[in-house]
Amino acid sequence: MFELYNYGYLGLFIASFLAATILPFSSEALLSLMLYNGYNSTYCIIIATVGNSLGSFLNYFLGRLGRWDLIEKYLKIKQSKIENFKLRVKRYFSITAFFTWLPFIGDVFPVVLGVLKANIQKTFFFITLGKLLRYIVWFYITINLI
Repeated sequence: MFELYNYGYLGLFIASFLAATILPFSSEALLSLMLYNGYNSTYCIIIATVGNSLGSFLNYFLGRLGRWDLIEKYLKIKQSKIENFKLRVKRYFSITAFFTWLPFIGDVFPVVLGVLKANIQKTFFFITLGKLLRYIVWFYITINLI
């Protein structure tokens, strides 16, 4: 994962994108490493947010396609888990997208929102807002530890 550091901002984008899928990537660790080494904090936060948001949007569109074979194969999310979340998420719909930043369960939310055909604009807004706030908080944690 830290090999992506050699690619600078592009590496951060890739790590952030992959971290929004089920792959075990830590975009936060790479972000901290880049900040420690003097990369521009604003660029880092924006690039990490965009990459991570786009990864969640991919999950959303896979859910929207409703192809359980692809969802289970690539995202490793069982249909029964999606059905369980559907009942909980349906009530709050797009605002649930804000919580896609949560570890483990956050990756399921965009898939469920896609399956439910949640409003794309609202979903994308809340996904991006949640991811942005997470990286801003992580930035402040990092700079206070350096």
